[in-house]
Amino acid sequence: MNGERHPDLVRGLGPWAATAIVVGTMIGTGIFIVPADMARTAGTIKLVFVAWVAGGLLSLFGAFAYAELGAAIPEAGGEYAYIGRGFGPVWGFLFGWMHSIVGRAASIAAIAAGVLRFWGFLDPRVMMPLGSLHFSMPWSGKPYNFVFTLAMPLAVAAIAAVTFVNYFGVRLGGQVQVALTAIKVAVMVAVIAVGLSFPFHAHLLASAGGGGHAKALGGFFAALVAALWAYDGWSNVNLVGSEIIHPGRNIPRALVIGVASVMALYILTTAVCFYVLPFSKVAASPHVVSDVMARVSGPPAAVWITVAMIVCALGTLNSSILSGARVDYAMARDRRFFRVAGGIHPQFRTPANALIFQCCLAAVLALTGTFEDLFSLFIFVQWIFYGLAAASMMRLRRKEPDLPRPYRSWGYPVLPAIFILGAVIVTSSVLIERPLRAGLAMVAILIGLVFYRHWRLEESAGSRG
Repeated sequence: MNGERHPDLVRGLGPWAATAIVVGTMIGTGIFIVPADMARTAGTIKLVFVAWVAGGLLSLFGAFAYAELGAAIPEAGGEYAYIGRGFGPVWGFLFGWMHSIVGRAASIAAIAAGVLRFWGFLDPRVMMPLGSLHFSMPWSGKPYNFVFTLAMPLAVAAIAAVTFVNYFGVRLGGQVQVALTAIKVAVMVAVIAVGLSFPFHAHLLASAGGGGHAKALGGFFAALVAALWAYDGWSNVNLVGSEIIHPGRNIPRALVIGVASVMALYILTTAVCFYVLPFSKVAASPHVVSDVMARVSGPPAAVWITVAMIVCALGTLNSSILSGARVDYAMARDRRFFRVAGGIHPQFRTPANALIFQCCLAAVLALTGTFEDLFSLFIFVQWIFYGLAAASMMRLRRKEPDLPRPYRSWGYPVLPAIFILGAVIVTSSVLIERPLRAGLAMVAILIGLVFYRHWRLEESAGSRG
C-alpha cells in the first residue's frame, strides 16, 4: 500500500511435485493401520471393501470438483479462496479458521501419532502408559479415558523436525516430497507382491458375523470414516496453488491421477491383509501390515517394512505441514487471522511464521488425543467444508460463467451433488458416533465468528483512517 515491495510465494512446484503432494499425503499412516479398524467396525470383509470403494469414489468425485476450482483459482489457501469467492468472505473465513485452529492441527497430530504407532511395533515401550485420567462428562454416554504415553511427546518432536525442513524453502520441501512418495509407492507394491506370494488358505477369508441391518449400516459408516481418513490429502495440492507451475494443467492432472492410483493401491493392500491373515487377526492388529509381513517373510522382514512405513508416514507429515501453513498465511495476509501467522521469510520465501504457528497448535493436540480420536475429529470438521467447496464450484458456474476454466469437472452436476450428499452423511455419522469431540469442534468453529467480527472492525477502522 505504501509502494514497498514485499516478498511473495514462489512457483517452485512442478508436475511431479504436485502429484507427489496428492499421492504422498494420501499414502501415510491410514492404509497401514485402518484396515484393522474397518474390520472391527464393519464386521465383514464385504463391507470393508464396499467402504473402500465408496470412500475412493467420493474422494474422486471431490477431486473432479477441486480440479476445476484449482485450475480456475490457483491461489494460496485453497478452499479459503474458493468458498469465500462462492459464498462470501465470512464462509471462506470459517473454513480458514477451522483449518488453522482445528482441522490441519488435528490432521498433523494424527499423522504424527501414526508414526509413533509404527514405532511401537519396533519398540513397544513407546506405547506403554505413563499415566491416565478417567472422568465422565454429562453430555457423553461413556466415561472419557485419557492415557498419556511416551509416544505423545515423541510425536511433538516429529512435528517440529518436519516443520524445520519446510521452513527452509518450498523447493526443498517439494524435493523431499517426491523422494518420499517414490519410497511409499515402492513399499506398497512390495507389500502387495510379497503378500500375494503367500500360499492361499480358504479359511482365512472367514469373517465375523453380522448383527442385523442396523448394526451393519452403522458399521459401514464407521468403516467409511476410517477409509476417508486414509484417502484424505488429495485436496492438499490446492492449498499450494500459487506455488505450482502451470496450475491450470498440473493441478487437475495431479488430482485425478493421484486419487485413482491410490484407490487401486489401497484396495489391493487390504485384499492382501485378508489373504494372509484370518479376519479376527486383522481386526485385532494395531499394526496390521507389519503383522502381514511377519507372517509371510518372518520378523526381520516385518522390521524393515515397518521402518519403510515410518518413512511413508513422515512423507505424509511433510506434505501436510508444507501445504497446511499456506491457509494461515493467506488469511493473515488478508488481515483476517492472527498477524503472527503472516509474512514471508525474506530469504527462504516460505510462510515461516505460519509454519511455526501451525506447529504449536498441532503439538498441543498431539499431547491430548489418540490416533483414532484425532482422525475422527479431522474428518468431521474437514468434510463439512469439502461439501461447501464443491457447492461453491457449482455456485461459481452460475455466478461467474465467464471465469476462465482450463478444466471443467467431469460428471457435472451429478457427481458434485453426490459428493456433497456424501459429505453430509459422513459428518452426521461422526457427530452421532463421537458427539463430545464433534460438539467441541463445532463450538471452536463458531467462536471464529467473534474473531471475524473483530478483524472486520479493525479493517473498517483502518480504511477510514
